[in-house]
Amino acid sequence: ALWPVAAMEVHTSKEVDAVNGTNLRLKCTFSSSSPISQKLSVTWNFQPEDLSSHEPVFYYLSEPYTLSTGRFKERVTWDGNIERNDVSIIIWNLQPTDNGTFTCQVKNPPDVDGTIGEVRLRVVQKVHFSEIHFLAVAIGSACVVMIIVVMVVIICQHRRKKAQEKRIEVADTELREKENLKIREEKEATPLED
Repeated sequence: ALWPVAAMEVHTSKEVDAVNGTNLRLKCTFSSSSPISQKLSVTWNFQPEDLSSHEPVFYYLSEPYTLSTGRFKERVTWDGNIERNDVSIIIWNLQPTDNGTFTCQVKNPPDVDGTIGEVRLRVVQKVHFSEIHFLAVAIGSACVVMIIVVMVVIICQHRRKKAQEKRIEVADTELREKENLKIREEKEATPLED
Protein backbone atom coordinates (compact mmCIF):
# COMPACT_ATOMS: atom_id res chain seq x y z
CA ALA A 1 0.00 0.00 0.00
CA LEU A 2 1.12 3.54 -0.70
CA TRP A 3 1.16 5.93 2.24
CA PRO A 4 0.14 9.55 1.51
CA VAL A 5 3.16 11.87 1.59
CA ALA A 6 2.82 14.72 4.12
CA ALA A 7 3.04 18.04 2.32
CA MET A 8 5.27 20.94 3.22
CA GLU A 9 3.65 23.11 5.92
CA VAL A 10 4.53 26.80 6.22
CA HIS A 11 3.56 28.88 9.27
CA THR A 12 3.30 32.69 9.49
CA SER A 13 1.34 35.32 11.41
CA LYS A 14 -1.89 36.15 9.62
CA GLU A 15 -1.77 39.93 10.21
CA VAL A 16 0.90 42.31 11.47
CA ASP A 17 0.76 46.05 12.28
CA ALA A 18 4.00 48.03 12.20
CA VAL A 19 4.86 51.71 12.58
CA ASN A 20 5.95 53.76 9.58
CA GLY A 21 9.76 54.11 9.43
CA THR A 22 10.52 51.13 11.70
CA ASN A 23 11.97 47.71 10.87
CA LEU A 24 9.96 44.48 10.99
CA ARG A 25 10.89 40.81 11.22
CA LEU A 26 8.48 38.80 9.09
CA LYS A 27 8.52 35.40 10.79
CA CYS A 28 8.09 32.27 8.70
CA THR A 29 8.72 28.69 9.83
CA PHE A 30 8.17 25.37 8.08
CA SER A 31 7.84 21.65 8.70
CA SER A 32 8.72 19.08 6.06
CA SER A 33 8.20 15.33 5.78
CA SER A 34 11.69 15.03 4.24
CA PRO A 35 15.09 15.80 5.80
CA ILE A 36 16.39 19.25 4.91
CA SER A 37 18.13 19.03 1.55
CA GLN A 38 20.82 21.15 -0.12
CA LYS A 39 18.16 22.08 -2.71
CA LEU A 40 15.81 23.69 -0.16
CA SER A 41 14.56 27.01 -1.53
CA VAL A 42 12.66 29.93 0.01
CA THR A 43 10.75 32.51 -2.01
CA TRP A 44 9.24 35.65 -0.50
CA ASN A 45 6.84 37.66 -2.69
CA PHE A 46 4.68 40.73 -2.17
CA GLN A 47 1.16 41.56 -3.38
CA PRO A 48 0.29 45.29 -2.95
CA GLU A 49 -3.12 46.26 -1.56
CA ASP A 50 -4.27 47.40 -5.00
CA LEU A 51 -3.84 43.70 -6.09
CA SER A 52 -1.43 44.63 -8.88
CA SER A 53 1.13 42.01 -9.89
CA HIS A 54 3.26 40.09 -7.37
CA GLU A 55 6.72 41.49 -6.73
CA PRO A 56 9.75 39.48 -5.63
CA VAL A 57 11.06 40.32 -2.14
CA PHE A 58 13.73 37.74 -1.34
CA TYR A 59 15.12 34.39 -2.46
CA TYR A 60 17.15 31.66 -0.74
CA LEU A 61 18.85 28.64 -2.31
CA SER A 62 21.83 27.33 -0.32
CA GLU A 63 22.47 30.99 0.56
CA PRO A 64 20.46 34.24 0.71
CA TYR A 65 20.03 36.31 -2.46
CA THR A 66 18.96 39.94 -2.14
CA LEU A 67 17.25 41.91 -4.88
CA SER A 68 19.11 44.26 -7.20
CA THR A 69 15.91 46.09 -8.29
CA GLY A 70 12.40 46.91 -7.08
CA ARG A 71 10.86 48.55 -4.01
CA PHE A 72 12.61 46.15 -1.60
CA LYS A 73 16.13 46.65 -3.05
CA GLU A 74 18.60 46.98 -0.12
CA ARG A 75 15.69 46.91 2.37
CA VAL A 76 15.47 43.16 3.08
CA THR A 77 17.90 40.96 5.00
CA TRP A 78 17.87 37.25 5.84
CA ASP A 79 17.12 36.48 9.49
CA GLY A 80 16.38 32.77 9.23
CA ASN A 81 18.06 29.58 10.38
CA ILE A 82 17.43 26.59 8.10
CA GLU A 83 18.52 24.07 10.78
CA ARG A 84 15.76 25.44 13.02
CA ASN A 85 13.21 25.46 10.18
CA ASP A 86 13.14 29.28 10.30
CA VAL A 87 13.11 31.24 7.02
CA SER A 88 12.30 34.71 8.40
CA ILE A 89 13.40 38.02 6.88
CA ILE A 90 13.68 41.62 8.13
CA ILE A 91 12.24 44.53 6.18
CA TRP A 92 13.92 47.85 6.95
CA ASN A 93 12.39 51.34 6.99
CA LEU A 94 8.73 50.40 6.46
CA GLN A 95 6.63 52.73 4.32
CA PRO A 96 2.89 53.03 3.67
CA THR A 97 3.51 51.62 0.17
CA ASP A 98 4.50 48.33 1.91
CA ASN A 99 0.85 47.72 2.86
CA GLY A 100 -0.19 44.42 1.36
CA THR A 101 0.32 40.66 1.60
CA PHE A 102 3.69 38.93 1.84
CA THR A 103 3.91 35.25 0.88
CA CYS A 104 6.52 32.79 2.08
CA GLN A 105 6.98 29.61 0.01
CA VAL A 106 9.38 26.82 1.00
CA LYS A 107 10.36 23.85 -1.18
CA ASN A 108 12.44 20.99 0.19
CA PRO A 109 12.75 18.43 -2.65
CA PRO A 110 11.15 15.98 -2.93
CA ASP A 111 8.70 17.79 -0.59
CA VAL A 112 7.67 20.68 -2.83
CA ASP A 113 3.87 20.80 -2.50
CA GLY A 114 2.03 22.31 0.42
CA THR A 115 0.81 25.49 2.01
CA ILE A 116 2.18 28.95 1.27
CA GLY A 117 2.45 31.26 4.28
CA GLU A 118 0.70 34.62 4.02
CA VAL A 119 1.18 37.72 6.18
CA ARG A 120 -0.97 40.81 5.72
CA LEU A 121 1.05 43.89 6.68
CA ARG A 122 -0.49 47.21 7.73
CA VAL A 123 1.94 50.10 8.10
CA VAL A 124 0.44 52.63 10.52
CA GLN A 125 1.51 56.08 11.72
CA LYS A 126 1.38 55.00 15.36
CA VAL A 127 0.68 51.81 17.28
CA HIS A 128 -2.90 51.21 18.37
CA PHE A 129 -3.58 50.12 21.94
CA SER A 130 -3.19 46.38 22.15
CA GLU A 131 -5.11 44.28 24.66
CA ILE A 132 -2.04 44.23 26.92
CA HIS A 133 -1.80 48.04 26.89
CA PHE A 134 -5.53 48.26 27.61
CA LEU A 135 -5.20 45.77 30.48
CA ALA A 136 -2.22 47.66 31.95
CA VAL A 137 -4.15 50.96 31.80
CA ALA A 138 -7.24 49.32 33.36
CA ILE A 139 -5.23 47.76 36.22
CA GLY A 140 -3.32 51.01 36.79
CA SER A 141 -6.55 53.02 36.86
CA ALA A 142 -8.16 50.54 39.28
CA CYS A 143 -5.12 50.81 41.61
CA VAL A 144 -5.28 54.62 41.55
CA VAL A 145 -9.03 54.54 42.33
CA MET A 146 -8.45 52.09 45.21
CA ILE A 147 -5.70 54.31 46.67
CA ILE A 148 -7.98 57.37 46.44
CA VAL A 149 -10.86 55.48 48.12
CA VAL A 150 -8.59 54.28 50.95
CA MET A 151 -7.24 57.81 51.47
CA VAL A 152 -10.76 59.28 51.54
CA VAL A 153 -11.87 56.65 54.11
CA ILE A 154 -8.81 57.33 56.30
CA ILE A 155 -9.34 61.12 56.12
CA CYS A 156 -13.07 60.75 56.94
CA GLN A 157 -12.30 58.48 59.93
CA HIS A 158 -9.63 60.91 61.14
CA ARG A 159 -12.02 63.89 60.90
CA ARG A 160 -14.82 61.93 62.60
CA LYS A 161 -12.44 60.96 65.42
CA LYS A 162 -11.30 64.59 65.83
CA ALA A 163 -14.92 65.80 65.85
CA GLN A 164 -15.82 63.17 68.46
CA GLU A 165 -12.84 64.17 70.63
CA LYS A 166 -13.89 67.81 70.34
CA ARG A 167 -17.50 66.97 71.35
CA ILE A 168 -16.21 65.02 74.36
CA GLU A 169 -13.92 67.94 75.27
CA VAL A 170 -16.80 70.44 74.96
CA ALA A 171 -19.07 68.16 77.01
CA ASP A 172 -16.37 67.79 79.70
CA THR A 173 -15.88 71.58 79.79
CA GLU A 174 -19.64 72.18 80.07
CA LEU A 175 -19.89 69.56 82.84
CA ARG A 176 -17.02 71.16 84.78
CA GLU A 177 -18.58 74.61 84.36
CA LYS A 178 -21.94 73.32 85.63
CA GLU A 179 -20.25 71.64 88.59
CA ASN A 180 -18.32 74.83 89.38
CA LEU A 181 -21.52 76.88 89.09
CA LYS A 182 -23.36 74.46 91.35
CA ILE A 183 -20.55 74.65 93.96
CA ARG A 184 -20.61 78.46 93.80
CA GLU A 185 -24.40 78.48 94.15
CA GLU A 186 -24.16 76.13 97.14
CA LYS A 187 -21.46 78.35 98.75
CA GLU A 188 -23.53 81.45 98.17
CA ALA A 189 -26.65 79.78 99.52
CA THR A 190 -24.93 78.44 102.68
CA PRO A 191 -24.24 81.82 104.49
CA LEU A 192 -27.88 82.86 104.06
CA GLU A 193 -29.09 79.83 105.95
CA ASP A 194 -26.84 80.70 108.97
